Amino acid sequence: MKPTTPALLLVAGLMLAAGLPAAAASCNKACLEQIAAQYRQAYRARDPSRAPFASKVRFTENNVEMVFPDGSWDTVTQEVGEALVLSDPSTQQIGLYTTVLQNDVPTYVGARLRVRNGKITEVEHILSTRRNLSSPPTPIGDIFKSVRDPDFTRPVPPAQRATRDQLKAHANGYFSTLQYNNGEIRGTRFAPGATRVENGLLFTDIEGGFRSGRYRFNNRVRDRDCFLVDEERSAVLCRGFIDHKGVLDEYKLTDGTTTQSVFREPQTWSFLEAFKVKDDHITAVEATFTGAPYFIRSPWTKKPQPAYDAIAEAEGGGR
Repeated sequence: MKPTTPALLLVAGLMLAAGLPAAAASCNKACLEQIAAQYRQAYRARDPSRAPFASKVRFTENNVEMVFPDGSWDTVTQEVGEALVLSDPSTQQIGLYTTVLQNDVPTYVGARLRVRNGKITEVEHILSTRRNLSSPPTPIGDIFKSVRDPDFTRPVPPAQRATRDQLKAHANGYFSTLQYNNGEIRGTRFAPGATRVENGLLFTDIEGGFRSGRYRFNNRVRDRDCFLVDEERSAVLCRGFIDHKGVLDEYKLTDGTTTQSVFREPQTWSFLEAFKVKDDHITAVEATFTGAPYFIRSPWTKKPQPAYDAIAEAEGGGR
């Protein structure tokens, strides 16, 4: 083994100070977010040589594992607007939300990247277009007009930040509120004026929507995995699946109004969803989700949940 010289140590120290990986060193926040910018540049140019990819990259798009590059890497033609970037030096992961054209097809992109020794080793995409949201019709925005909460990417003062565990607890509370939605807020709190952007469409009263019980057709939110925490921005990024069994017909909102479920057959939404938390309240939500075969699993889920019926269990009927 060659001895480590002072000159080599000096070079490694300078690289780390600049946020660049040296040998087995991990990326700091600046390094990760530089890689995010390089990834976006490579993706829109359809040229992997423009980003630091490892020799072997594990790649999925809409929960299908494939050889990298493939899928939208062959069809993307333009990136539209600014991206939302989250980064987690502790897990060496990057979260991205952006909008692109695939030829002339407007597309919302949620992505997760894993970095090892300064190289991208994993790429996970969730893509949403009007076509893959057409059953049943679901809101989707205009990529040329959609906006997100500008506060999402801003650093949060330390006194207002949530811990890693608290961020994950808020996200899980949100999912528990969404599952068997009967008007009860479970395990989280919303700031006044909290907003949600789903596939580019802005929702301004997310707590009011939950308290109305309008989402009761969401039978379960399963395989929840909050894998990235951006501590500086007090934000967390999660994947999961929302299942609709298609058996719920008419139901009552909390104000007594009778409504009918739009889900008439088994169907699943697959999502990458991020939450911003300040002063122990969710202030903003960003999500990209897409239609998927009922009860689909993610190749990235290490311990999938067993099947369960949240509505039947909540109403005391069991599975």
